[in-house]
Amino acid sequence: MYKVVGFPMTRTYRVLWALEELGQPYELAPAKPQSEEARQANPFGKVPILIEDGETITDSVAIMTYLADKHGALTAPAGTLARAKQDAITMMINDEMDAILWTAARHSFALPEERRVPEVKASLRWEFSQSVQRIESKLSGDFIAGDSFTIADILLTHCLNWARGAKFEVESEALLAYGKRMRARPAFQRVAELAK
Repeated sequence: MYKVVGFPMTRTYRVLWALEELGQPYELAPAKPQSEEARQANPFGKVPILIEDGETITDSVAIMTYLADKHGALTAPAGTLARAKQDAITMMINDEMDAILWTAARHSFALPEERRVPEVKASLRWEFSQSVQRIESKLSGDFIAGDSFTIADILLTHCLNWARGAKFEVESEALLAYGKRMRARPAFQRVAELAK
C-alpha cells in the first residue's frame, strides 16, 4: 500500500486524487508543509511525499507521473506522440499556472516577512491572465490533453481551484466550465471529503 505524507489542502490533493482515480489503496499521514512529520519523510519539509517499499518520491507531478505509468492509466503510453503532447501541456500548466501561484503564495506567507514583496502580486495576476488565455487555447474537448482524463487534468483543475482561493481571476468561461466538470468527478469528491 502507498503511504502519502501531506495535507490535503496542498499539492497533496493532486496525488490523493490520482490514487482515487486509479482505485489504489493508500494511507494518508497528515502533515503540513515544513512540519516535523514532513521533514522526517523529506528533509526539505515539502509535501506531498509518496512512500513505497521504503523509498520516497517527492513533487506532485513526479508522483502522479510515476503512479500513472505504473498503473497504466491517467496517461498516454510513454514514447508516443500522445504522451509527448500530454507532457507538453502538463509542463505548460506547471510553468504558467503553478509557478505563478506559488510565487504569489511565497510573497504572501511562505517567505520570511522581510523577504516578501507584496507588490509583485499585481504583475503575477497580469501574467496569470495571459497564461489562462494560452491554456484555454489548448482546450479542444472535454479534457486538456486529448480524449481522456489524464494527470494533466488533475494538475490544471488543482491550479484553477488554487487560483480561486488566491483571488486570481480565471477569465475564461471554457476553463471555468471545465473546472466544474472535473470537480464533479467522484474521485475528486472523495478527496474533497478528506480535506474537510
